[in-house]
Amino acid sequence: MSDFYRIKRLPPYVFEQVNRLKARARAGGADIIDLGMGNPDLPAPKHVVDKLVETAGKPRTDRYSASKGIAGLRRAQANYYARRFGVKLDPETQIVATLGSKEGFANMAQAITAPGDVVLVPNPSYPIHAFGFLMAGGVIRSVPSAPTPEYFSALERAMIHSIPKPIAVIVCYPSNPTAEVGSLDFYKDLVAFAKKHDIFILSDLAYAEVFFDDNPPPSVLQVPGAMDVTVEFTSMSKTFSMAGWRMGFAVGNERLCAALARVKSYLDYGAFTPIQVAAATALNGPDDCVKEMRAIYKKRRDVMVESFAQAGWPIPAPRASMFAWAPAPERFRNMSTLEFSKLLIEKADVAVAPGEGFGEHGEGFVRLALVENEQRIRQAARNLRRFFDAADGQLHNVVPLAARG
Repeated sequence: MSDFYRIKRLPPYVFEQVNRLKARARAGGADIIDLGMGNPDLPAPKHVVDKLVETAGKPRTDRYSASKGIAGLRRAQANYYARRFGVKLDPETQIVATLGSKEGFANMAQAITAPGDVVLVPNPSYPIHAFGFLMAGGVIRSVPSAPTPEYFSALERAMIHSIPKPIAVIVCYPSNPTAEVGSLDFYKDLVAFAKKHDIFILSDLAYAEVFFDDNPPPSVLQVPGAMDVTVEFTSMSKTFSMAGWRMGFAVGNERLCAALARVKSYLDYGAFTPIQVAAATALNGPDDCVKEMRAIYKKRRDVMVESFAQAGWPIPAPRASMFAWAPAPERFRNMSTLEFSKLLIEKADVAVAPGEGFGEHGEGFVRLALVENEQRIRQAARNLRRFFDAADGQLHNVVPLAARG
């Protein structure tokens, strides 16, 4: 298999090593508290499930669907953007339904990338942001993930030193994995940069509705003129706990949306029609379920920050997303975060995502997902405290621990 061109471009999947160890531990009877994968444990809203059941089996719904999404679903997404962001979208030309935002990113890469094209990708970042373009034959140049003034200095350096000139820059706020949030002022500067250098912006807004204060994350499309250079990807996965339903959207620039729709027309016939009908019901329906989701994740965040600190592991409180991005405890910084993540499974029955899986600049951090209930998070903290308290005696012959500060 290593002889295949695209397979050779993909490094070993870091998270697979953790997943194998987790599966082995569970097979041995361990009760693993899984904070690794961002896989929502909350149920999809009842009225959305009811619409799916109502629609399934109706005449014609078992037939091929529409690759770019049924008209009612695209209208529902347009209405959502108008309500939430004040952004007007044409459902016919500026919206494409995707099989989740991950598939949308990967096929956008296929649509716009020529061999050797350079794309500016945040590091650390969600893996598909880089590997979607690598699989399409592109070249990745890393830029910082934090939306700071230094970010634009790094972008300018990347433009000067990249040959050929980059075709696009990717942003993801609220960030997976770092949970940072971009401001509207940041997006204004980004749009100005993209227009100055004649490149596209590909924005991942999967966590738009998972925020914990009264300042909802903006869309880059709120910036005047952003539509000229931008496509934004959203997802039903986290907002409505519909991760397995595989429903997302690409919206914005007509040329980019048309390119994505053209590629998808060769690859799929769209999601199962009843899923699309139910997704439209979610977007058009009441937002009580979304507010409830936010409240649950906020409580979990607060419990994690409090209980992990008591266990000896301070966790920065995220403002948004369903993740915390935490430096490894000081005593374990002499090992890689992959090895630390393996150790937590073996010694504490807790699974986390090692930061190096999100790029080399993620090394030293781990991502913790808020996908276990409050009781389980407190249990994870108790497990960690027992491990930390015993670590000196258990591990002094195995790994070098940093001196206690």
